[in-house]
Amino acid sequence: MRTMSTTGLPLAADAGLDFSLPQQLTVILLCALTAFISHMALAVFNDGVRPFMLDFIHGRTTRSATTAVSFGLSAGFIFGLGAPMALSSGVLNPWLLFLPTDILGLLAPKKWLAPLLGAGWGAVVVFGLDGANEVAHDLPVDFLTAMQQMSTPILFLFTLFPVLAITKQFGRAWGAAAGAVELALVVMTMKLWPDIFAGALAMAIGVLLLIGLAVRRDLVQRKADRQAAAASGAVSEEAPDDDPMASLFSASATRLRRYLPLFMVLGAGVCVLAQMHIFGGGEATSFLIAKGQFSEAAQVDFYRVFGFVPLIATTALASGAYGIAGFTLVYPIGYLMPNPVLAAVVGAAVFALEVLALSSIGKVLGKLPSVRDSSEHLRNAITDSLHLAILFGSLMAANAMGGGLGILVVGGLYLLNEAMGRPVVRMAAAPTAVIIGGVLLNVLHWLDLFTPLKG
Repeated sequence: MRTMSTTGLPLAADAGLDFSLPQQLTVILLCALTAFISHMALAVFNDGVRPFMLDFIHGRTTRSATTAVSFGLSAGFIFGLGAPMALSSGVLNPWLLFLPTDILGLLAPKKWLAPLLGAGWGAVVVFGLDGANEVAHDLPVDFLTAMQQMSTPILFLFTLFPVLAITKQFGRAWGAAAGAVELALVVMTMKLWPDIFAGALAMAIGVLLLIGLAVRRDLVQRKADRQAAAASGAVSEEAPDDDPMASLFSASATRLRRYLPLFMVLGAGVCVLAQMHIFGGGEATSFLIAKGQFSEAAQVDFYRVFGFVPLIATTALASGAYGIAGFTLVYPIGYLMPNPVLAAVVGAAVFALEVLALSSIGKVLGKLPSVRDSSEHLRNAITDSLHLAILFGSLMAANAMGGGLGILVVGGLYLLNEAMGRPVVRMAAAPTAVIIGGVLLNVLHWLDLFTPLKG
């Protein structure tokens, strides 16, 4: 039986991960390009690796040591989140494509070898995933179909991330008000526009409210500071010309601008991949793309941008290494483009503007501390909401494939991971437990110790 979405459309995973030739070539070439750019230390996808790139760029640490850092920070997301999400949704994601090319690019000792390794990984993805998908669906306990249970918790709990961010930054009263508004908007959307994702409008209002509150706080504080300075007769001091951070930021921005044509090609490639609708930039987005809800997917990834622009801009200026997906604006733009040619042109232009504007963005963020704080609260709220959604969805998948025994195995593996100090990162632990649990239930079936649930 094909699993149907809330819009009546089958999930992409039900049709397998069978890519057309242009799609295969796009993935392979993009993986080759991102591995090459990683080798050049111009950009990496993992935000946690980027701060380590400064020492590597200046020769204070070795390629092998930087590769080890990248692998340690990325492996859990690749195999515990990227691969399960792709197999369950039928849509590729950045953890599966770009985290491995971070590692392979840094690992390659020669410049020419990096794109070959990246292309090799792209080939593994486009040719290997479909085979793995078919094998998994043919098993007595089909854990991939069961993992599609994660879509509903991820989509609806993700809607609450602006409420969490507002509560943490501006207190319970504003948080309660935002929660009430979002709930009302979700109910209204489900009633009036049942064919669109119910959380889209709620997230938009929530993010706008957060940004509005942050800007208001900054403006009020700046006005108070000016009045206090005027009352005391003090004159504000400008930052000294020899500010070491300003010098570092300027050098990093100049280094990135020097490779602007290469970044434009990268932006074009990522935007074209998004336009092909075989790629989703996030957990919720992957399932929306799988259901054919491209405009809703664009909205979701657009709202995420506000949580990551300050982080990506500041780490890029501090380290001299940009993000593989830039500010991730090319994701929502790509979803909405009518054809790959236009997507390539627009993606290249967006990346050019981002790289050229880095210094200006850094200066603006320096004057808006509450907006910077909002970005951090947004990222933390996204992580918190998705952690609960993925855990809950994984337990639903466990119940679908094995009932109480499935919940025991998957929940037990998750709790064991927590007790052991999280050798698998928390976000990836539950999907990993579903896969391991699915394999174990199949083994028990073959030993005639477990009968798969019907339906």
